[in-house]
Amino acid sequence: MAVSELIQDTDDTPAHLEVTVMTEDPTSPPPPPTSHPVANGNLSSSLLSPLATRGDSSARHHGDRKSASLEDKQSRLIGCLHSGLKRHRDYVKIAVPRQRADRLPREWWKTGVAFLYATFNLLFTTVIITFVHERVPDKSVSPPLPDKFFDYMERVPWAFTVTEVNGLLLVALWFIQWLFLKHKSIVGRRCFFLIGTLYMYRCVTMYITTLPVPGKHMVCAPKLYNDSTGKIWRVLRLISGGGLSLTGSHLMCGDFLYSGHTVMLTLAYLFIAEYSPRRLWWYRWLCWLLSATGVVFILVGHEHYSVDVVVGYFVTTRVFWCYHTMANTHALRQAPNNLLSRTWWNPVFNFLERNVQEPVPVVFCWPIALPSSCTQRYRSVDNAAASRDE
Repeated sequence: MAVSELIQDTDDTPAHLEVTVMTEDPTSPPPPPTSHPVANGNLSSSLLSPLATRGDSSARHHGDRKSASLEDKQSRLIGCLHSGLKRHRDYVKIAVPRQRADRLPREWWKTGVAFLYATFNLLFTTVIITFVHERVPDKSVSPPLPDKFFDYMERVPWAFTVTEVNGLLLVALWFIQWLFLKHKSIVGRRCFFLIGTLYMYRCVTMYITTLPVPGKHMVCAPKLYNDSTGKIWRVLRLISGGGLSLTGSHLMCGDFLYSGHTVMLTLAYLFIAEYSPRRLWWYRWLCWLLSATGVVFILVGHEHYSVDVVVGYFVTTRVFWCYHTMANTHALRQAPNNLLSRTWWNPVFNFLERNVQEPVPVVFCWPIALPSSCTQRYRSVDNAAASRDE
């Protein structure tokens, strides 16, 4: 009968030894001389001892060899990583997040271009007013058009003075607020572009449709007809007085559709509300009150038709909201289904806003300390990043 036993070492790698022991059988031939007797079915100590000794020695030798092989592989792997990092150390850089200053570049030269655009359209408006004035029909021939607001509201002589005073206050407040804005270059070119665009629209509407004066009280300067020199002097006088009745520079008629005073009152309030802190709700309400009062008093003074004021309000608010919707929503700029990109001024918008990657935050700083204090933190971060890259 054959008996098999497995002798297993306690090491991780087992050593197997199979021993076959034959018992004496009368009918079987005598065992070979090399066989060893077995008592009670167990291996004899004389046979087990040398075999176990050889198994333990082989297992320990195999374990030591495996450990040495593992240590050798680990050392080779560490060496490869070390040499690889050493060889490519110039390409290992720490990713530093882009600073807000990079996402909101100043680009004052673009602000200068927008300023020239606004200045040109304002000057062009005075020229158009001079030409339109020559086409205004006489009050005796063409009386004022019927207006529903004038039917219910009698004219108040001093009302238009309130309008111009409110407009000057709003413009002054916005100018001071703009000076203290940190990102005044971006906001400034937006303001200049919208002013230029709205007054260009006004030139078109004034020129294609000339309305009669809205009231008998209006005094218009005499027509010059072919006197080119006199027209140039009127243009210069209108520019010097800012086109205001307070300064006595606006004595020409015909610039009715649409109202330029409505444009300035509405646009100044929109910029003040857009770029002022939300906690200053009382400041925004005060500016809204000045704007609304000034617009209403245009009609109370019978200086414009109601349609002039309504069209001026709608054109100003819609152009402002469309521009700032595209400016504050970066995903809209390249979206294929963005219908706002079909406006004629979309290429100009892309030129002005190409590098502005996020909405402009409402942050204030001292205008005099702008070159040193407001940019010191960003310059230090950039210098530190540059030194780490080197």
